[in-house]
Parts: sequence; C-alpha cells; structure tokens
Amino acid sequence: MPLQRRDWLRLAGAATIAAPTWRIAAAQDYPTRPVRIIEGLGGGSTPNLVSRLIGQWLSEHLAQPFVVESRTGAGGNIATQAVVGAAPDGYTLLTIVTTNAINVTLYEKLDFDFLHDIVPIAGVFRLPMVLLVNPSFPAATLPEFIAYAKANPGKINIASPGIGTPMHVGIELLKLMAGIDLVHVAYRGPAAAFPDLFAGQVQAFIITVSTAIGHIRAGKVRPLAVTVAKRVDVLPGVPTITETLPGFEASAWNGIGAPRGTPGSIVDKLSSNIVAGLADPQIKARMADLGGDTNPMPAPQFSRFIADETAKWAKVVKFSGAKVN
Repeated sequence: MPLQRRDWLRLAGAATIAAPTWRIAAAQDYPTRPVRIIEGLGGGSTPNLVSRLIGQWLSEHLAQPFVVESRTGAGGNIATQAVVGAAPDGYTLLTIVTTNAINVTLYEKLDFDFLHDIVPIAGVFRLPMVLLVNPSFPAATLPEFIAYAKANPGKINIASPGIGTPMHVGIELLKLMAGIDLVHVAYRGPAAAFPDLFAGQVQAFIITVSTAIGHIRAGKVRPLAVTVAKRVDVLPGVPTITETLPGFEASAWNGIGAPRGTPGSIVDKLSSNIVAGLADPQIKARMADLGGDTNPMPAPQFSRFIADETAKWAKVVKFSGAKVN
C-alpha cells in the first residue's frame, strides 16, 4: 500500500532523530584504527616535532596510533593537497602551518581552496622570531635601524630562509609598517644565511628565536627586536617590534586540521583532546624546549585565527609583489 502523508512525516522525523545519534556514536567509537597526521616541512622541522608530540598524546589518550607522515614540497601545498583529497573520516589530518595562510595569496594557482577545503581542529604551537643584525651594523636599537634605513634606502640587505616563509612576510610587514626600503635576500634555509650575516654580506636577518639563540649568546649577531606581541623569556632584554610599531605581530605557528566534511563530532573530540594535551606540564615543557609556546585554540577560535592570518598576510604579500606559479 502507498504510504500516507503521516507515514512519510513519521519516517522523516525518525531519520532526523537518528542522524545526531549516529554522529555521537561515531565520535564515541573514533578512532578504531591508526590515524595519519600529514605535515609538509619534513623530519626534524619544528612542525614535524610538534606534530609528533601531539600524536603521541593522542595515541595515549585515544588508544590508537597517530602517525606523522611527511609530504614535503611547494611550501606545504603537497601535504595540504594530500589531505584535501583524503576521505573526510578523521583518519587523515593535516599539520597546518603559517605558510598555509600565506600560500593562499602567494600562489597564483592551487588545486584546492585552503579556507574552504580544510577544517581547523585546534591551534597548537607558536614560535617567535627575532630581527638580527651584524654586530658591526650602525644601529643598536630598532628605532636606530629604522632611521638608518630611511637615510639609506635600498642599502640594507635583509635575509630570510625563503620566499613565502613567515620570516619573509615578517620582513615585508616591517617594510610596510615602518615605511622603509630593504632589499630582501632569500636563502634556502637559515644555514646558508648565517655565514653571510657573519661576514656582513647581508646586514640583517629575521629568523626564529630558537634558531638564533646560540649565535646571539656567542655574540656573533645582535638582536634588535622580537616579532611577537610580548617579550620572550629567553631574551628578556630584547624589546618587541610592536613597542616601536604598535600592532606589529608575526610568528611561525602550527595546528591541526582535517578535510572538509569531517564529522563535527570527530572534530570536537580531537579538538578537546588536543587542547587538554597542551595543558599538560610535560607537553608544555617539551614545546618550550623547541623554543616556542603552546598556543591552545579550540576549533572555532582556531578557525577565526586562520581567517585573520590569511587576510593579514594577503595584504602583505600583495604589498611585496611576491608570486609563485
């Protein structure tokens, strides 16, 4: 017999009730097999090490292995593409890094829409950077550096470890906010830049505090300012750039995301577990050893943060004129 209208309404109502119940059950059971965390900067990089710490925590508390897998290349785009194309079931996650927000504008053509195709799960880590100069450079403070740059436009070479890195856009943000003309010199990583800084072939460098601290303590370089909003514990006497240029902030950060369509219940479960892990004293100490701070943000906050970072760096990348095809 054909179903009457009231029968259809009853079945539709039952389906509406059952759907949330299924999602709750999926989150309760998840995970039932190993989970991959794909990162794009390679073994030994800070995001790789941070992801391993978070993966270990999740493995211990969710009773399944969380395994970090590197897919390097194209400024993290290869890793992102791999996750965008994965099943949205919570078993393939992405280590989101600052370059994901930068690449949205830096790359003219991408096979994915980062803001649309990746669901933020949690913020994890923040790594401060520092503006360094050669000890012979005629400026001992950031205001003196800016004054010298204005008096000598285009005569200061400033290094970064590559186009599109957080350090590169930090340089461009400094140029924009201070109104100075610096010559950006892009290297393939920090190891090649330091010898040229020591020799005076480049006069300045923006790099992470953790990478620079040994050279600072040895007196090989002079720190002028850190790029984050608050002074950092290992360099308490070094001011922030924002003390001279209010509103300046740049850092290397990372977090965890998943493919668009991943059930909200799974996102919430991962988010709450990651944020809880970042409150653990041992995790905090391990991340401090890496030269940064835990940066716990649940999914909604991390989503807003990524949107804000993407918009900020879009303006800076356009100002710089940098493009990667």
